[in-house]
Amino acid sequence: MSDNARPPAPAVVPANFQSFLGFDFGAKRTGVASGNRLLRTASPQATIKAEGADARFAQVEARIKEWQPDALVVGVPYHPDGAPHENTRRAQKFARQLRGRFNLQVFEVDERYSTTEALASGARDADAASACIILEQFLRSLP
Repeated sequence: MSDNARPPAPAVVPANFQSFLGFDFGAKRTGVASGNRLLRTASPQATIKAEGADARFAQVEARIKEWQPDALVVGVPYHPDGAPHENTRRAQKFARQLRGRFNLQVFEVDERYSTTEALASGARDADAASACIILEQFLRSLP
């Protein structure tokens, strides 16, 4: 396993970073959640339904302008044993593209089972619910 394929290490987040947008990346749908450090909770936002990078990033840009987050959080999936797979690489690429396009710090979170958890909770929009789970996991990890 290469170094960039390992589950992300706990993030060192500057104390002045208070608001975040979280993403559950998918090729056709990308779940979105907004959250803040103070409450350590996340709220689902409308899922981005776009195929292709240009359409997806146009919608991401609109969300960033609307919410003006201090940083972004991207869920990165792994197999149960921690091994990477094709969607691991896709989510990591999405995170790199976010950094490059929007000049914001992007934190990666191991998001194994977030969609399963969202579906088990009866979420109407599993993608947005997964983004909430990912972002809340990240927020709970902050000091």
